This record gives sequence, structure tokens and C-alpha cells, in this order.
Amino acid sequence: MRISEGVSSTNQSVLRVENLHKYYGPLHVLQGVDMSVRRGEVLVIIGPSGSGKSTLLRCLNRIEEPHSGRIFLHEEEITARGVNLPRVRKRIGMVFQHFNLFPHMTALSNVMEGPRTVLHLPPRDAKNLAWEQLRKVGLADKADVRPSQLSGGQQQRVAIARALAMSPEIMLFDEVTSALDPELVDDVLRVMKSLADEGMTMIVVTHELDFARSAGDRVVMFDQGRILEEGAPANIFNRAREERTRRFLRRLRHEDVVGPTARTREDDR
Repeated sequence: MRISEGVSSTNQSVLRVENLHKYYGPLHVLQGVDMSVRRGEVLVIIGPSGSGKSTLLRCLNRIEEPHSGRIFLHEEEITARGVNLPRVRKRIGMVFQHFNLFPHMTALSNVMEGPRTVLHLPPRDAKNLAWEQLRKVGLADKADVRPSQLSGGQQQRVAIARALAMSPEIMLFDEVTSALDPELVDDVLRVMKSLADEGMTMIVVTHELDFARSAGDRVVMFDQGRILEEGAPANIFNRAREERTRRFLRRLRHEDVVGPTARTREDDR
């Protein structure tokens, strides 16, 4: 069940970010980001390449270390000194643009590895859990197949199943369809849409506008390390306040027609 409209984000907040900053040398990648995500909400982040979207997700999962600011999962500060990082990453699942599957393992073994080694489930329980997650993403018939024998879309669905097998409280998706051939994108998006319909709390960085419209509860426009504006998908896509947002969306829609080579240097900042 999706979160009801009008529910207070203060009462239902799963993840909260306060004044987050991140530098790479002199480059100020995240410039004081403040945001929160409610229980069961699908938050879609859009914006040009190089604007800091992926860095934000990696900070949320604590793969990257922010230089200042705080992140809270429920009321626990996960940026606090001495926090248990493996426990944090178990609670915040992440799926990347590239699949990062173990090439020598079958799809089933890839999915059961985390529950077996991190959650310390007995092998039989880990295997049953892995089967369940592969069924969820429509790949039970590929359980004994290695990644090299799967399409890119199938590999990405295995990666989603692997993240789900850790029973996360929130899922982060970082441009998970951008490396796929166009005909493989829909299967991955259908899995993500089904997770949204089931009430999974999700933060999704994507250029897939149709997915954002149909599955997103809220859209954030990210530019130069800051949140430029946010709102319901219909408001952002049809009545964006900022000219920068409108310009970016025009470019994105143009690419859908003529292909990604139309992207300008301006939108690769």
C-alpha cells in the first residue's frame, strides 16, 4: 500500500538529511543538501550528469563519507562516530548502474551470498530466501545460470533481488537502467514499479520520465550539488518553477526522440 497523501513527513520520516556537504579536493559536490523521505514514499531525483546525484546516494549508504552534515535513519544518526556501518548498509539497500555480480556464481548463489555471510542464515534458509527474491523479479527459471549467460536487464534484476534479500528498510537505485539496451529497460522498471506498489520506501536517481510520473510520489530536481526544486511529478514536469528545470526537461525529452548524443555540454556539468 502506498503512503497516503498528506501524511506528515515528520511523523513518518524514514530517512532525513541535514545540511550535507561533500568535497572531492576543491570540488564542492554536495552543497548543503536537506531532504527527507517518508515511509512508503518513492522519491525520484532528476538532474544533469555531474550534479551530485550519485554522490548523494553513496553518502546515504555510507559508501562515501560526507565532510559535514548529518543523516538519520528513523531517529538514529548514521553519520555519528562509531556507527555500525555493516548494519547501516544492511538496512539501506543499493542497486548501482553496473551490476557488480560475482561472475563465477550462479544467479541463486549471488542472491544468497549476503544472507548467508552477513545475516548468517543457515544455507537452506538463505537458499529459500534467494529463490523467493528471484521469483519476485521474474527470474526463478534463471537461478542456475551465471551472469555471463544473462542479458543486461536480467543481470540488473538479479542485482535488485540480491539487495532485497537483505530485507532493507529503504532501497536506493542509481541510474539502474542507463547501461541497458532500450528493449531491456522495461522489465527492470516493471520490477521497480511493483516494489513501489508494495510500499517499499525508495530513492531513485533516473532519467526515465515515464517511471517518475507513474511511480514517483515526489520529484527532486538536483543541480550543482543542490536541490533546485521539488514537488509532485505533475507539478515538476508540467509546471516547474525554475527555468533550469524546464530547460533540463526539454533536453531530456528531446533525447528520447533523437537519442542521447543530443545532450549538450551544459547538461553534462
